[in-house]
Amino acid sequence: MNLDKYRFIVVEGPIGVGKTSLARRIAAETGAQALLEQPQENPFLQRFYKDSARYALPTQIFFLFQRMNQLRDLAQTDLFSAPVIADFLIDKDPIFAALTLADDELNLYHQMYDHFSQATPRPDLVIYLQATPGTLADRIKRRGIQSESNISDNYLERICESYSRFFHQYESTPLLMVNAENLNPIERSEDFDLLMKRITGMRGKREFFSRGD
Repeated sequence: MNLDKYRFIVVEGPIGVGKTSLARRIAAETGAQALLEQPQENPFLQRFYKDSARYALPTQIFFLFQRMNQLRDLAQTDLFSAPVIADFLIDKDPIFAALTLADDELNLYHQMYDHFSQATPRPDLVIYLQATPGTLADRIKRRGIQSESNISDNYLERICESYSRFFHQYESTPLLMVNAENLNPIERSEDFDLLMKRITGMRGKREFFSRGD
């Protein structure tokens, strides 16, 4: 599988949709470098899921600096030595800030975000995985991560709505929107091959893929 057309690909989508698993598989199948979030390193995340109002700001700031540092390190290396597959898009970071922070906290966050986000490298392609809140809840339950057990249905619904609004208006890079409801590119090789064929065959700036298209 040849990714010469795209040197920096981002796989995005709400929690539980499978973005990290897909990023890992694309990297493994193509020899690309995987650039992945490290939520286990965030000391506030588990407390956030139990008491979001109290721990939203430190959780958000930790993730912001973690992601910025990863992208800074990427920008300082030879980005073109090998393709890079990431499981986060820095542009969507404010989605979670808007959902969880109080107004004064959000103002502080935006000052920091605006200051640090200007120098980050831009992806050549963003793959946006979509699924319903019910599907996400089922997948989160199946993977059984203790810190995620307190995620509410309401929170998942708000995340899905926010992602939909964000990517409806997103025009910064080429975008492939993928219906992940019935697509399993991790466990079904035929699904993965179909998706990779669609990625490498993209011609437009904005396309949609659903299994069977």
